[in-house]
Amino acid sequence: MSVLVLVRHGQSKWNLENRFTGWVDVDLTEKGEDEARSAGHRLIGMHFDQAFCSVLSRARRTLDFILAEIVQSDCPITCDAALNERMYGDLQGLNKDETVERFGAEQVHQWRRSYDISPPGGESLQDTAERVIPYFEAYIAPLLRDGRNVLVVAHGNSLRALVMALEGLSPEQILQFELPTGTPRVYRLGENLSVLSAEMI
Repeated sequence: MSVLVLVRHGQSKWNLENRFTGWVDVDLTEKGEDEARSAGHRLIGMHFDQAFCSVLSRARRTLDFILAEIVQSDCPITCDAALNERMYGDLQGLNKDETVERFGAEQVHQWRRSYDISPPGGESLQDTAERVIPYFEAYIAPLLRDGRNVLVVAHGNSLRALVMALEGLSPEQILQFELPTGTPRVYRLGENLSVLSAEMI
């Protein structure tokens, strides 16, 4: 058996300001730092053989806080843009409420909650999955199949793509799935990465 833990980064400054963030490198708020420490506290007692994160600092700093809490600063870390948040294109930096006023609620809802419709210049959730899942299969899955424990700290949409693959969810089901900031989701995996259990802690 292996353990896979997914953690969405703590609250970022643009989460607080209700802006589309995407690939913009926005830092954590004080609350986000506290959420990262809290996530680490809830993982005390677990040992990780490898950690992965996106190249965005809000994910890397969250990971650093977690490893400090579990006193595992020697854990190998790999950061890769394949785990970055969904790229929101022309919407990046815009306030979500102002975007609704500008483009209409139905259009913005379609951009945000459709599986295969992307915002102007950006990625759909399907596009995000098409870079996240191959990376997972190439670099993370082999470790899990070898019985290693892995921690992945990334973003709401990149992690949704992983949840969809792990749990066999449909595009409709994954659109209803929310991963709160700073809340670990712990998977215990059996042979062929079958999910034995999945829980938020």
